[in-house]
Amino acid sequence: MQTGTGRSDSDATADGTPPRKGLHARLHDILAGLSLASMNIPQVLGYTRIAAMPAVTGLYTVLLPLVAFACFGASKHLVVAADSATAAIFSSAVGRMAIPGSAHYMALVSMVALLSAGFLLVARLFRLGFLADFLSRTVLVGFLAGVGVQVALTMTRDMLGITTTAHNPVLQLFETLAQLSHVNVPTLLLSTCIVAIIMAGDRLAPRAPLALMTVVGTIMISMTFGLPRFGIETIGPIAGGLPRLSIPDVSWNDTLALLPATTSCVFVIIAQSAATSRAFALQFHDPVDDNADILGLCAANAVAGLSGTFTVNGSPTQTAMAVRTGARSQLAQLTFAIVTMLVLVFLTAPLQYLPRCVLASIVFTVALGMIDVRAMMAIRRESPGEFGLALVTAAAVIGIGVEQGIFLAIALSLFRHVRHSYEPHTMILRRDGQSGLLEPYDVRAGQQTAPGLIVYRFCADLFYANATRFAHDVQVLVDSAPSPVRCLVIDASAITDIDFSAASDLRDLFTALRGRHVTVIFGRVTPYLRADMDRHRITPVIETANIHAQLHTAIAAARQVMAGSDTPHATIH
Repeated sequence: MQTGTGRSDSDATADGTPPRKGLHARLHDILAGLSLASMNIPQVLGYTRIAAMPAVTGLYTVLLPLVAFACFGASKHLVVAADSATAAIFSSAVGRMAIPGSAHYMALVSMVALLSAGFLLVARLFRLGFLADFLSRTVLVGFLAGVGVQVALTMTRDMLGITTTAHNPVLQLFETLAQLSHVNVPTLLLSTCIVAIIMAGDRLAPRAPLALMTVVGTIMISMTFGLPRFGIETIGPIAGGLPRLSIPDVSWNDTLALLPATTSCVFVIIAQSAATSRAFALQFHDPVDDNADILGLCAANAVAGLSGTFTVNGSPTQTAMAVRTGARSQLAQLTFAIVTMLVLVFLTAPLQYLPRCVLASIVFTVALGMIDVRAMMAIRRESPGEFGLALVTAAAVIGIGVEQGIFLAIALSLFRHVRHSYEPHTMILRRDGQSGLLEPYDVRAGQQTAPGLIVYRFCADLFYANATRFAHDVQVLVDSAPSPVRCLVIDASAITDIDFSAASDLRDLFTALRGRHVTVIFGRVTPYLRADMDRHRITPVIETANIHAQLHTAIAAARQVMAGSDTPHATIH
């Protein structure tokens, strides 16, 4: 069984606590799994309301799928279970094909899980895990902050004892504010006490299983005093028993009709799971294997579909809960699955007495912990532009949804990168008055390296969008030089690639410079760049002798041209 690879037990933990070893680490993960079960078992029951499935199917999502991901996935921390984003996607589509809660509806929902597994297997075979490489640390910080705010807003309705119908967190907030006059005071008081106990306990006794203690304690209080008679809503009766494995009975036409919803679910699964896995791997300096995680998600959804439940996903909230309880490996998730099995067989009766506001309060505190204000401020100090990207990511997750927020963040990250490539740093190398060495300076009109010589550096690959910038800089330097330019030396240390359009522009530029009796010489040319120059017919325009692997030999060649002799001048190092 694969439980994650990478950091040894002797490495320091992310929060600065002493590392755990051997049996102590396993016992700590088992205890974390117990706490995780106490918080997440009630939560997955809540997701069945979104999925329009029987409550017991929520427990099925944290039974076999957890085991499957632990066996095939790579992440030490990712908790794979029911998720509100995917539940909202497939319930909306399947609800138009069958009556919610009916046998046909349940079969269609399970088929979505099986189809998702098939699509994820294809994604693994084509090694699409590289898509997660476009999730920068900035995006991940903003993503978790947005999910934290989103979940916190969602939990407030159960903490106040009111009902909202909107799925969008912002709309939920407006509905909540509109119903403040209907707040159930006992529910509010109990919620406030739970939040205060957990937040105080996190500071005074961070290792104590407070969530487990509050869940067990409130169940006992509810059974003893009958909290529902005070208007405090509880989870209610839950069916028990283990799932039966079978293939959903769905026609071929219905299967085809499910493909659009399945495709949407798979995009969310890959994006959200990768973002969550990477975010927590960064905290603990763990390695990341996105392709192995995709295979784990494939296995998890396959057993979900066969066990009669719905699509599962890497949950940022539940993963944050696992980390907060001290889980450091998939052993905690396996413990969670074992506890779920015991609950299904023996303990569904007591669970019905758990107040919903207690669960919401626990999740609320976890959601607040996902908002890393310190990291956001660090980003703001070091890179205001990336801070804006983190804020946009968080706002998009809150306002339009998790999957849309992730894809928007990736698009903005790529746009920011392209913009930097479009407007790269460009420099002219001039002799420093004190050291006597060539030093880089910003490109400005009227500058040259030496009388008749310009050494120009372009700090990016050349492609269709920035080739104009290259040509413009060269023309400005040549036209405004204090003395006629005889040689233009291009420091190509940062250029490794030239595309077709840029090559065409360069040939035109170099041909025009040759007509003005300006010799173009390239220095620091890599084999990759040389191959592009040969393929795009740039080499014949500037001649092979004017292409050099080192800058100092290129400058020496330029001085020979300027001197009009074959005797090399002093080489500049």
